[in-house]
Amino acid sequence: MDYQDIFAFVEARQTAYLDELLEFLRIPSVSTDPEHAADIHRAARWLSQQLEQLEHKVRLIETAGHPVVYGERLADPSLPTLLIYGHYDVQPADPFASGLRLCSGRH
Repeated sequence: MDYQDIFAFVEARQTAYLDELLEFLRIPSVSTDPEHAADIHRAARWLSQQLEQLEHKVRLIETAGHPVVYGERLADPSLPTLLIYGHYDVQPADPFASGLRLCSGRH
């Protein structure tokens, strides 16, 4: 498979990929707002399901805060490891309205 094949594969599925992304983005996983705690868990479950569809072993790890989504797929032990780290929560549209304050660096 060369790059042209990869680009053709992605282009043929572009609408489905965009639909999945938009489905995820519609989850209001605002981590600073306790009213969205259930949405944080819904976003974590959504990500877990996506990783499972990609044949990853998935663990949803509950913590004192928000859940951690851990996915792993060992395709070939001789290949290098790829680590992807990301946040699935979002910040409020107006962080100052929610009580979030930015530090000026002065005490």
